[in-house]
Amino acid sequence: MIFLTVISSILIASVSIIQFRNEAREYHQERLERKETAIKENINYILKNTTYPLTTENIPLIFSERDKIHELSDIHSLEINFYDLKGKLLKSSKSSFAIDDDPKSIPDYIIRLVQSSMDKRFVEVKQINGIKNLSSFSEIKDLQFKPLAILNLPYIEDDGYYERELRKFMIRFGQVYAFMLLLSVVLAYFLSSFITKSIKTISDKITETQLNKKNEKIELETSSREIGLLVEAYNNMVDKLEESAVKLAQSEREQAWREMAKQVAHEVKNPLTPMRLTVQSFQRKFDEQDPNIKQKLDDYTKTLLQQIDIMSSVANAFSNFASMPAQQNERINVVEVVQLGLEIFNENYIQFESTEKEIFMLMDRTQLIRIITNLVKNATQAITEENQNPSVLLSVSKENSNVIIEVKDNGIGILENNKTQIFEPKFTTKNSGMGLGLGIIKKIIENYNGTITFESAQNIGTTFTVTFPLNTNE
Repeated sequence: MIFLTVISSILIASVSIIQFRNEAREYHQERLERKETAIKENINYILKNTTYPLTTENIPLIFSERDKIHELSDIHSLEINFYDLKGKLLKSSKSSFAIDDDPKSIPDYIIRLVQSSMDKRFVEVKQINGIKNLSSFSEIKDLQFKPLAILNLPYIEDDGYYERELRKFMIRFGQVYAFMLLLSVVLAYFLSSFITKSIKTISDKITETQLNKKNEKIELETSSREIGLLVEAYNNMVDKLEESAVKLAQSEREQAWREMAKQVAHEVKNPLTPMRLTVQSFQRKFDEQDPNIKQKLDDYTKTLLQQIDIMSSVANAFSNFASMPAQQNERINVVEVVQLGLEIFNENYIQFESTEKEIFMLMDRTQLIRIITNLVKNATQAITEENQNPSVLLSVSKENSNVIIEVKDNGIGILENNKTQIFEPKFTTKNSGMGLGLGIIKKIIENYNGTITFESAQNIGTTFTVTFPLNTNE
């Protein structure tokens, strides 16, 4: 409403100004024509009653008699000039001292325009000192309608009256439209408040709508049909939202149990594999006559008991709904524990090296073994049977206040498209397994403020690097 009021006021004001100026221009043109017609009638009357022969040369004598040219000029309040047919000044109503010694002649193009026009008349328009000047040129004819002279009537447009009228009109117009603008602002405010009251209520309800709580329906006493449809749609959405929230909560609970079951299965399966490998290795290498049989039996028993402890910790953690397995930090020698984690593997191409004999830190022994077991197992699985020189190198080093564990293989590598998903749960490129291993050990490493990174090139190999900050002072 405000926009329409302002635009309409601007348009009306513009049209009014244009109309006033057009009327002023038409008024001056019509006034000049009326005066020119009246002056010509007086000139014709004088030509009929003069005693001088009607020739161009006698024009100054005819209108000098009894000062007739000045009389006509005073009556019509216009300057009157007579020119011969070649444009030379013959007689003027100006005072003699006001006429130049060498008065200007009519330009040739004006004479041609006068002679070529139908009514033998031409009006020249000029701007002099910012004032619009009209100058009428027309032929004077004798009693036989032959051209006798050219009549020139200079006319200055005085727009003072129209300017004053326009100014008064614009003042009154501005007062009226200022009142209308104020009125439109007030009406627009109350009208928009009334219209948008229902929409504001709906907007507030939509803003407060949440999935995890009970949402109230909208109840409006009076509203338009369109608002009523919108309210009805919102209330239907609230009903469907409550149904969806119930289904979502149920689905989330089921998904949580499924994920926990998968994780427990993975954690239980993780120690079973090295246990199976240890039993097979002991069975294959068992020799009653071996003088070191007792030591080997002790190592075999120690390895089985260690994996059984891991399974026990997983079961205890699951029963308590805690993180699996629960951390039991102790001061361990990283080099020794890593070597212990390699004992379950029988591949002769697995190598170990360390820059230090002892590197101590506070950590859960079983979780470090789980990290080593998972990384080395993935490295051996990445080596295909076609590889003539398989190699898996596990190295431990100390740099500044960090311990660095690297597992490097010359396997098939990781595809570029899979690099961003390698640590995501349930992602795997193998035919077996659930894809939880790397995700779980990454979480374990991060719990100790460590990091795990990798570099891989297809058909060249992969290097996983685990970094732990040393915390022996804790």
